Amino acid sequence: MYQNLGNFIDGKWSNNTKEKISVVNPCNEELLGTIPSSKEKDLDQALQSAKKSMESWRKTSPWERSKIIKKIADNIRENVDTIANTMTLETGKPLAESRGETLASAEQFDWFAEETKRIYGQLIESRSSDVRLQVRYEPVGVVAAFSAWNFPILLPARKVAASIAAGCSVILKPASETPGTCMHMIEACKKAGLPNGVVNFVTGKSSFISKYLLDSPIIKKVSLTGSVEVGKQILKLAAEGIKKVSMELGGHAPVLIFDDANIDEAAVTCSNFKFRNAGQVCISPTRFFVQENSYEKFCEIFTKNTKGLKLGNGLDKDTNVGPLANKRGLEHIIELVEDAKVKGAKVLTGGSQSKKFNKGFFYEPTVLNNVSSKADIMTVEPFGPVAPIIKFKDPNDAYEIANNTNFGLAGYVFTSSLQNAHIASEKLEVGMVGVNDMMLASAEIPFGGVKESGFGREGGSLGIFDYLVPKYTKFKIS
Repeated sequence: MYQNLGNFIDGKWSNNTKEKISVVNPCNEELLGTIPSSKEKDLDQALQSAKKSMESWRKTSPWERSKIIKKIADNIRENVDTIANTMTLETGKPLAESRGETLASAEQFDWFAEETKRIYGQLIESRSSDVRLQVRYEPVGVVAAFSAWNFPILLPARKVAASIAAGCSVILKPASETPGTCMHMIEACKKAGLPNGVVNFVTGKSSFISKYLLDSPIIKKVSLTGSVEVGKQILKLAAEGIKKVSMELGGHAPVLIFDDANIDEAAVTCSNFKFRNAGQVCISPTRFFVQENSYEKFCEIFTKNTKGLKLGNGLDKDTNVGPLANKRGLEHIIELVEDAKVKGAKVLTGGSQSKKFNKGFFYEPTVLNNVSSKADIMTVEPFGPVAPIIKFKDPNDAYEIANNTNFGLAGYVFTSSLQNAHIASEKLEVGMVGVNDMMLASAEIPFGGVKESGFGREGGSLGIFDYLVPKYTKFKIS
């Protein structure tokens, strides 16, 4: 599947390393193909290519950069069906979700094609009439970008679009589970006429590549989407070279459903969003706190809607929920659910690995209630198709439990009261809040979190600033 692709360095594809990494279809565990396991030589070539191209790309007119970036977006849209098919083969997610993600990635390039023309500086009034004070923003330098597998084109698009819009060159390392999807994005860059070396793409062992790149003085900035554990390792590596860092490290999003909410609508919305991409979404709703008078009704409607979702191969048109992306994710979910059951949780539907499939990493969409606050699933990110539902009486108790994790990416509130909406959105210790809505991510919003969910923002008018540094100049007029 990847034989004519592989690493992309200085405008050329190469797949000539002896050591390879296997890529498996999570629906049937069959081999999709192999990708290069990059060595020092490959990474040195990528670093030198990025360094060389940076000098000319940063001087390229923002208007010219904008034209190329817009062409990347157009190329992605023209190839949407091929990209979506590859994504579903690699991740197992339903084809409609893969198609939607592909189009959303094109919007990232659309957005940053405009932002590159709007990097504004600042003039500051001085204390003296013969002095002028100026601040301008410059590209930070060569970027090392590491992406996750759950959104294999959208996550890289956020990083690459912002990098090149700011005038930076970038070395991108995709997740080994989903390289082909990201390769299509690189092809779109090449076809758009992006100069050689502005975007480089390397595959292989993440721990080796991250250390090698961050040890290099050529890298000035690192962007990561991944786990908290990986984020802490990257921070340590970046600290050695005092490199600029932005990262999104996952979440454990609380959902507060008040008695005054439209319970029917809230339950259906929560169920549909919970099991999107089999729950493998950083901002997936993962803990549902329902006010006591609405608890039974919410559980009933949520469970009924969940039972109506079809688990299956993402290439089948009627599939709503695909498999987990890998075996370790499946094992993680099994452990969390078993722990919750031992500690008193009741299974309303699902609760086990699917027996409908002989192969693949399928787990039944699962709903739990009466979940103990001591269950691991209350503090450990599930990243899978499991929904624990908890009853609350006093909103202050719900806020306390909701905030009792190290995560702080997203949170949700369902209410018809402006008072509840404002107070809850302010009380939740997260970077993003959805009130009566769960579709948070789009090109124009600043995506990111607080606490151990990371720092920095991707997308929106703030997104480009993580790839820029301010330079202050004082002019004394003779």
